[in-house]
Amino acid sequence: MITPSSNTQSNAQGSFGAVLQQARKNKQVTLEAAAAELFILKRHLEALESENFAELPQAAFARGFAINYAKYLGLDSAKIASSFDAAYPNELKAKSASNIDTPLRPMGTLQRDTHNRIRFNPLLIIGVIGLIILAVFLFRMVSNASKENTQEPVSAVEDMSAIEQAQGAAINSDASGVGASGSALNLGDAATTATLNLVLTSDAVVSITDASGNSLINGSQSAGNYDLPGMPPFNVQIDNIDNVSLMLNQQPVALDTYATDKQATFELAP
Repeated sequence: MITPSSNTQSNAQGSFGAVLQQARKNKQVTLEAAAAELFILKRHLEALESENFAELPQAAFARGFAINYAKYLGLDSAKIASSFDAAYPNELKAKSASNIDTPLRPMGTLQRDTHNRIRFNPLLIIGVIGLIILAVFLFRMVSNASKENTQEPVSAVEDMSAIEQAQGAAINSDASGVGASGSALNLGDAATTATLNLVLTSDAVVSITDASGNSLINGSQSAGNYDLPGMPPFNVQIDNIDNVSLMLNQQPVALDTYATDKQATFELAP
């Protein structure tokens, strides 16, 4: 006659594998998918479901597999562990104890085929590509803006000819030399104009005014080459002559002769 306690033990011994298998099927998970998620070999999960203890590693590791499998399937891991302990054969327990000093058998957790874990999210890939395109677009915008800011400034006086600056009158004239306004145009005044060539190797503050009061250049200027026509003499102010070279009608001007502490203020005429 089977006592209630022995019947309970028998049910526990023969139940945990079927419970694991049924729970996996209810969850609609394949053994391959479960093995990939748990880092446990598929054959060890099959051994747990069929309670084939001979195919499992040593008792402590096999018990850990059962607990992790139960948690993954949403089962009570404590009950599964208790059922596993009750069902585990005594002869295998003794064998595991006698082999405690031997190297561990491969458990399969380090032999997992990692390529099955590599998953690519299409939306993530599209997002990364979009970020790269945006970065390239922004970089080009910044580069173009930087180039525009470094272009040589155009002095307002370059929009007018030297004669117009000197005379303030129309420059159209006929063969007789009479201007469109009916007044004679003194073409000899063109000879009184001069051209300054200013070269900046670095940023500097430069102010130049010609004899007619026109401001040819004024304020902080970036590195570059500036041609400045006007009426001499010129009033020149430069804050750092080390960054500036100056020529009048293609003739170099010795800025050192006018400098005081790297600054020069002087009047220049041909």
